[in-house]
Amino acid sequence: MSQTEIVTASPDSESAPLKRVLGPGLLLLFIVGDILGAGVYAVTGQMIDNVGGMAWLPFLLAFIVATLTAFSYLELVTKYPQCAGAALYTQKAFGIHFVTFLVAFTVICSGITSASTSSNVVAGNLLAGLHETFSSADGLGWFDVPTGSAAQLGVALGFMILLALINLRGVGESVKFNVVLTIVEMSALAIVIVIGFVAAGRGTGNGDISNLVVFDDPNEKGWFLAVTIATTIAFFAMVGFEDSVNMVEETKNPQKIFPKVMLSGLGIACVIYMLVAVAVIAVLPLNYDSGSEGILLHVVRIGAPSIPIDEIFPYLTVFAVANTALINMLMASRLVYGMAKQGVLPRALGKVLHGRKSPWSAIVFSTVLALLLIIVVNRLSKNNVVGALSGTTGLLLLCVFAVVNVACLILKRAADEVFFRAPVWVPVLGAGLCLFLVGPWARTSTQMIQYKIAAAMLGIGIVLWGITYLINKREGQKAGVIDVERLSEDE
Repeated sequence: MSQTEIVTASPDSESAPLKRVLGPGLLLLFIVGDILGAGVYAVTGQMIDNVGGMAWLPFLLAFIVATLTAFSYLELVTKYPQCAGAALYTQKAFGIHFVTFLVAFTVICSGITSASTSSNVVAGNLLAGLHETFSSADGLGWFDVPTGSAAQLGVALGFMILLALINLRGVGESVKFNVVLTIVEMSALAIVIVIGFVAAGRGTGNGDISNLVVFDDPNEKGWFLAVTIATTIAFFAMVGFEDSVNMVEETKNPQKIFPKVMLSGLGIACVIYMLVAVAVIAVLPLNYDSGSEGILLHVVRIGAPSIPIDEIFPYLTVFAVANTALINMLMASRLVYGMAKQGVLPRALGKVLHGRKSPWSAIVFSTVLALLLIIVVNRLSKNNVVGALSGTTGLLLLCVFAVVNVACLILKRAADEVFFRAPVWVPVLGAGLCLFLVGPWARTSTQMIQYKIAAAMLGIGIVLWGITYLINKREGQKAGVIDVERLSEDE
């Protein structure tokens, strides 16, 4: 799942429009692939910990909240078919450049926290796969692969540095490549689903399908708050659909096909997630501790012990999740670069490599921020690093989605041509639910760290904005003004 709102635009985009190559099929695969990714690997076990066997319900509720917001995105993207996303809608609705900056930088932060989540998921699964291949009794037995927290922290940091090196070379994203990765992602989840249902039919798993209606409340919050907390956790798995607005200028007849395809993509992802939850409950007991490897790997191990698919599955997971992380860091660095070029952030962050033409200073900035984030969260939330990072991503995007829903309400009064209209109650309910899920009642005491992480990251952005604002004002330049339609230029 990638978490960005604005894509690279060429300086001469007005004279050379993007080629419209996406039909309904490719756009659907893009959306489904964007929603899938690290989410389901990262949060399924957490939801079971909070509500027991009814883990499918938070996925359904998160789908409803996401769908309401998707209606607002659809009205806005068909009204303003430009690849600038939430920042564009915020500027058109409110016309306050600082608010636009906050939304854009929140998107940057969500991309960095999402990539950091992915790096920890990759670390856990990669070490599990290497251990199975080289260290286990059934493996080659060549050497012992460590799987402790220190080893996972090292791999997570190394993976983030690898992403930076790839990013520095310059990355051109291909729709066909996304199709391949989407198929890999769906194949990995299909393996989990099939194993779960076969185990349930044969009675070979350690779980019980009847647990699907068993509600467990270990935090003693009551069923309403427990389900609310689990829904905020599940929300991380449903984001990504909003990134498809970046493809609007490359989509054939977007006003016609976008609504059906985006809603279909959300529906497909929701069904897949609910089936995965059913598979987990069928194979594993409710009190199962999967550690940091991720619960889906254990479904494969226990549900199909006679088939060596568990040796391959961790690498499928790594392949599926790694691309999401790369896209998140790629786009976060481009947004930083775009703001630096416009003098909204320090201009030093807009420096470009002469040979590769990649924004090296923005890449270094976003990577260092991600590395510090991973280290700090590992120290503060050692037992649930993935939960803290994924929850912070959800928190940041819930704030962005609330703004988009309000912007949709405001822009309904605009005289622009409308191709898709969301009923007035949809953005009202969408904004209300997003803000409700932002509140402290939607988190346990251990999850309150999400507010600190989000505040610290946004605080860094605001400080940099303030310093740049003062410098620009002293030099007689425009201060804090973002041109959202040219926020990230093709370097």
